[in-house]
Amino acid sequence: MNALDQIRQKIRQHHLIDERILVPELINLISLQSTEKKEIALNATELVEILRLDKNPGVMEVFLAEYGLSNDEGISLMCLAEALLRVPDVATIDSLIKDKLTNRGWVEHIGNSESTLVNASTWALMLTGKVLKNTKEPKIYNSIHSLIKKFGEPFIRKAVRAAMKEMGNQFVLGQSIENAIKRGKSQQNNGYTFSYDMLGEAALTNRDAITYTNAYADTISHLSMYCTNNDIRANPGISIKLSALFPRYELVHKEAVLDILGDRLFDLALMAKKANMGLNIDAEEAARLDLSLDIIEKVFSNPQLSGWSGFGVVVQSYSKRTLVVIDWLYALSKKYDQKIMVRLVKGAYWDTEIKLSQSAGMSDFPVFTSKAATDISYLACVSKLFEMTDYIFPQFATHNAHTIFSILKIAKNNKNYEFQRLHGMGEALYRHIIQNHKVKCRIYAPVGVHDDLLAYLVRRLLENGANSSFVNQILDKRINSSEVVMDPIHKWKTSISELNKVIKPNNIYQPSRINSSGYDLNNVTELNHIDKKREKFKHKKWILSSQLVSEPSGSITSIVNPYKSSDIVGKVKNSTVLDVNKSIENANLWTITNEEKSIILNKIADLYEENFSEFFAILCREAGKTISDSISEIREAVDFIRYYSFEANKLTNSKPRGKIVCISPWNFPLAIFTGQIIAALSVGNAVLAKPADLTPIIAIRAVELMYEAGVPKSSLQLLIGDGPVIGNALVTSKLIDGICFTGSTKIAKLINKNSVSKGNPYVSLIAETGGINAMIVDSTALPEQAVKDILASSFQSAGQRCSALRMLYIQEDIANNFLEMLFGAMDELIIDDPWSANTDIGPIISSSAAKDIKKYIDLAIVNNRVLHQVKIPTQGSFVKPTVIKVKSITDLKKEIFGPVLHVATFKAGDISRIVNDINNTGYGLTFGIHSRIDARIHYLCENLNIGNIYVNRNQIGAVVGSQPFGGEGLSGTGPKAGGPSYLYQFIKDDDVKTYNYNDKNTTLENAQLLIDDCSQIGRKVLNSTSLPGPTGESNILSTYPKGVILCLGPTKNIAEIQAEYVRKNGSIACIILGLSLRNLQELKNFSAVILSSSAENVRDAKKALADRNGNIIPLITNAKNLQNMKIERHVCIDTTAAGGNVDLLINAN
Repeated sequence: MNALDQIRQKIRQHHLIDERILVPELINLISLQSTEKKEIALNATELVEILRLDKNPGVMEVFLAEYGLSNDEGISLMCLAEALLRVPDVATIDSLIKDKLTNRGWVEHIGNSESTLVNASTWALMLTGKVLKNTKEPKIYNSIHSLIKKFGEPFIRKAVRAAMKEMGNQFVLGQSIENAIKRGKSQQNNGYTFSYDMLGEAALTNRDAITYTNAYADTISHLSMYCTNNDIRANPGISIKLSALFPRYELVHKEAVLDILGDRLFDLALMAKKANMGLNIDAEEAARLDLSLDIIEKVFSNPQLSGWSGFGVVVQSYSKRTLVVIDWLYALSKKYDQKIMVRLVKGAYWDTEIKLSQSAGMSDFPVFTSKAATDISYLACVSKLFEMTDYIFPQFATHNAHTIFSILKIAKNNKNYEFQRLHGMGEALYRHIIQNHKVKCRIYAPVGVHDDLLAYLVRRLLENGANSSFVNQILDKRINSSEVVMDPIHKWKTSISELNKVIKPNNIYQPSRINSSGYDLNNVTELNHIDKKREKFKHKKWILSSQLVSEPSGSITSIVNPYKSSDIVGKVKNSTVLDVNKSIENANLWTITNEEKSIILNKIADLYEENFSEFFAILCREAGKTISDSISEIREAVDFIRYYSFEANKLTNSKPRGKIVCISPWNFPLAIFTGQIIAALSVGNAVLAKPADLTPIIAIRAVELMYEAGVPKSSLQLLIGDGPVIGNALVTSKLIDGICFTGSTKIAKLINKNSVSKGNPYVSLIAETGGINAMIVDSTALPEQAVKDILASSFQSAGQRCSALRMLYIQEDIANNFLEMLFGAMDELIIDDPWSANTDIGPIISSSAAKDIKKYIDLAIVNNRVLHQVKIPTQGSFVKPTVIKVKSITDLKKEIFGPVLHVATFKAGDISRIVNDINNTGYGLTFGIHSRIDARIHYLCENLNIGNIYVNRNQIGAVVGSQPFGGEGLSGTGPKAGGPSYLYQFIKDDDVKTYNYNDKNTTLENAQLLIDDCSQIGRKVLNSTSLPGPTGESNILSTYPKGVILCLGPTKNIAEIQAEYVRKNGSIACIILGLSLRNLQELKNFSAVILSSSAENVRDAKKALADRNGNIIPLITNAKNLQNMKIERHVCIDTTAAGGNVDLLINAN
């Protein structure tokens, strides 16, 4: 192993290192004596005092001092600036302005700032907010209101848009490179040089990448005429984002990245060399670091670039790997005897890195969790860089006075470096530094149209808007100057006990459970480990059997890989109806203590994680799942186990319901299968599990691990076999006490009908079924974010998720450009062998399922409604990811369970119609909304009958205990899986006295009149609970009344008692006595029935309910057991688009 490879290995070892170990090592590297530290603090404090008296401190600093992210006004301004300039239509602009400027405390900011511009903006924003609220104010307000009202909304619109453009000017040097150079001339005359950054999002499509690459090339070409100095350090430079050069800049696509992206970067570097200018590669997310070093080495080592000292790399001090990365860059430079530029920054993706690490279940964070640690890392890197100036030209990007004086002190007499600042920030700070210390400074200058301001603006405001930011505090006279410039080493040592403010990934769901272990596909070491571990299962043929107390007597079935029909994954021995009957007789409750159960259940979770490689292999070969889908599947299964184990301990006085049948689907053959079983076992039931016909191997291996952990076979038996035969035999048994089913609505209704006709009349049914799920994207949405979320929601798992997006509504004003981006992003998807780590979409579960989906698509082709399709392999049961044009969701008559997305456009005023159309489908599983208008989001959440709503994110992948999952109406019975109410369905109801039923008193017509006379309850929230989750995400679970519940007594006294319980539960009680139970089939507008009568009468009532069209209506025999007779709805919001990480940033102080 050569020196470079050895350092690379060390870089990987530092990826998630404990900062408590690393920071002391960094402190020892900082070459400053105690006397020097005191001098630094004194100089920095004096400078802060000077800046606070400066007549021109800089608009950015003044703005952040007045409008940080610690107040609603600052957040509203960020959201308005982020979205307004990209919105094309008048109606949405007006809605957005009204949404962000009303109900804000602008008046509190009037006159507070020393900046005329900021004060004027505050005045205008306050007046606009008051006009939009249509309030009346005395004296001067009245005349201004009259003026604005005279000119109307266009006046407001134009004024606010102009204000946002002016804000953009403070961040962006020019909308073109020509304008930027012209505008920057005055700064150049003052001795500044520039590094130009072309604004834009990461490329989603190859067309985007080519456009960005050409833009970089054009900029280099234009700048070349200004590169007149022989010293490259005195010439302008350019900064490049590698993510803009290739749409699949990910480790799993390494070969293509090095080939295509590498060539594009080399061409740009060669142009920069010929122009004698510097080219810096910007630092991006931590997941890209390792791959970026491969690209850097490939390009840097090209002999055609030899002799050029302008190749530059940006490194981030908040990264735990940065110091070792600098070692690697130095070794690289020495190896090829070529100088390199290194720009040291603090880092701009900190909140994102925290959220991603928490969500992914990493063992730690790739970044430091305190600002003090980041500043210490920065100074350690400064010390190291000054030891390497024979090959490295350091560029120090900072706006922190303490950091600047530390650099000046560490540098001593070394002048071979430069400072850098952002355009619009640190103007006064560097004016004083340059004047007094004669140092060089380069301005990092964003260039681009203001429509592309989003990524830059939001990132900078999130980065610098925290209370702990130097830029935020520098002008805040309430904070002592010495506190603003406190030595980070002192601050870290005195606050080390507070490092736990930022919750480690493992603990974000405590106290209910530890987070499941993640598997990082952007980590070379881990990816290699996964490949090595699962390789031994690549060709294994499992020989397995149904798991029963008695020996199964069925036939042998071969299981085939849906990607490769010649690959026989294994053979399994089936059960027969006789086996079903024996298994039910042999089933025994799990009668051990809760503590003992908890130990065994958590052992199952551990065994799942220990056997991840075998699970990965089976999920891929049996179910066609990609490696990323397999990771999600295992993690969800583990989360279910630990969550239900914790929740079961709360039910100390409960009794198990009895013998539970669990019927699970093939699309989540481990996660849902496990969740059902563990829920039932956790409270002591006996389980008879029936997995899907197509995926028995993963089920058998899971059950074998459950046995290994200590679950007795008599309490858990697994029956493999034909669904209609084995499943029907199970659900129609009179000895079964409960049924837990996940699958189609059609099969759920059939199970309900068969079980009440032939089985136990008191059987409990939980059914989680499908949905025709919609998403709305309005013109305020960030297109790049929405497209990514649509790809995941529609096409991940080949669209074989009940939560998958089926119906996309795009606002017509943005539809053409948006669809072009979507189609281009679809073309970048890799559809192939799911075993390969770079595959995005695997096959459909079977050739017959694929055939049905293709028939549907072919009909759309005939009707000229197919807008786009993606190519697929010739081998395997694949279906082309397809987009089909429709008028609305009313055109969809059934759920298409595959990679098919329907698209319709809408006008800004159509939202209420869309809501009605979605509700009228009868399905209510998932819904997505991409918008920056809070009022619109609120309206949708309050009016849609949907179980899980997702805001500004994808609508799949519900997390156990954080996003309890389940729909309403045709989408399921409730309660939500992975939620606090779920286990109640698995415990025994209190015994109830039964009464004879008299059906001679009330006719169908009179009964319906009684129901209609009941006042229909509005959307009254009974309870709302904030659930745990990663930073930058809000998870709220709310319960609502079930609606009208029929209280059938059968006696008047009993009916009145039932009604009282219903009302206490928040729903509407409708007492009906003497109704013919068959008439329950015909009645309308009720949600549940309570009947305390004989088994025969209960069966008759359930049969009538089962024969109804529409959703499954529950029947309760004991009114005391109404805890689950509520509607549960969950809303998950990605709050990073609205300043939601403020608390996190404050905690990093």
